[in-house]
Amino acid sequence: MMVRLLFVLSLCILATGCFNDSSEDSLKSNESSEASHDLNAKPVIHLEEEERVTLAQNLEIPWSIAKSDDTFYVTERGGNLLRIESDGEVVEQEIMLSKDVLHFGESGLLGFLLAPDFAQSGQAYAYYTYQEGEHIYNRVVLLENEGHRWEEVDVLIDQIPGEEFHDGGRLEIGPDGKIYVTTGDAVVRELAQNVNSLAGKILRMNLDGSIPEDNPFENSYVYSYGHRNPQGITWDNNGVMYSTEHGSSAHDEINLIEPGQNYGWPAIQGDAQQEGMVTPIYHTGETTWAPSGIDIYKGKIYIAALRGSQIIAYDIAEGTTETFYQDSGRMRDVWIEDGYLYTITSNRDGRGNPEEADDQLLRLKLPD
Repeated sequence: MMVRLLFVLSLCILATGCFNDSSEDSLKSNESSEASHDLNAKPVIHLEEEERVTLAQNLEIPWSIAKSDDTFYVTERGGNLLRIESDGEVVEQEIMLSKDVLHFGESGLLGFLLAPDFAQSGQAYAYYTYQEGEHIYNRVVLLENEGHRWEEVDVLIDQIPGEEFHDGGRLEIGPDGKIYVTTGDAVVRELAQNVNSLAGKILRMNLDGSIPEDNPFENSYVYSYGHRNPQGITWDNNGVMYSTEHGSSAHDEINLIEPGQNYGWPAIQGDAQQEGMVTPIYHTGETTWAPSGIDIYKGKIYIAALRGSQIIAYDIAEGTTETFYQDSGRMRDVWIEDGYLYTITSNRDGRGNPEEADDQLLRLKLPD
């Protein structure tokens, strides 16, 4: 166990990192007929000094945020799990996994989710990458906590195709009490259209890892398919599900997710249409966001953007976007609670321009 220094600051202004990436930040487009959406059509929201606070710094490529009362749990892609205390202490947890975490490109220790009864059970769920022989896989496991020690006690979904790029990795519990899991296509495009593969999908399972009887495909975890690399999922107050997805050539997407639907990758993207496939409710045209974690607040989806180096707010009713925050470089995940948005940077992932204090956990005041 290692205790890290944490500094609480009232002002956090860092340099913006923006590099030409080949995967999370998309490849060059072959489509020129689609409308390019202008993110800057609305002015940038200005946060006052007291509305942005650094809660933790000197993190190493944090990936996912979970929160229990005043305590945060943050994964680091290299395989660490951090507990960030309300008194300003960052404590590295001991995490006992049955396989070694493979941190290779975009893979590693990714999604982390506390069980609904965490206060009583001490249980949580994690998504991580490992190698077996020549094959790379991702898996979802059940963890149990005792003090600063976490132990893998069960493997719930295994052998999700993995690769250096396109590993998905987001875990969320829906309003139906089921766990939803995003997976990438592992750079094998055709897997996204194969409903018998776990790659390029959004998966749905019961809390015990079993397959829900009302899943759209019999005896299958697959909830939706035709995804390239989705890394954000959330629901509005009416139970409508949304996801964000990395496009192949900009054309990053916001999708409205329904069970059993095909979201088109690799056959279509952007405004392209094909029978039996669903087009996004919004896409970025020739602009690249590289969207990751998302959450909803007062009718807006707040999106952590990596190459976009912003927190982007998408107004669901109006179908428009604006920049909520843009002063800290590459953004990986968001967590919204009690009028505040918590977010983590990803400036040390090899694609950013890290400052001395990176990476960071930030708290931002949301507009009333």
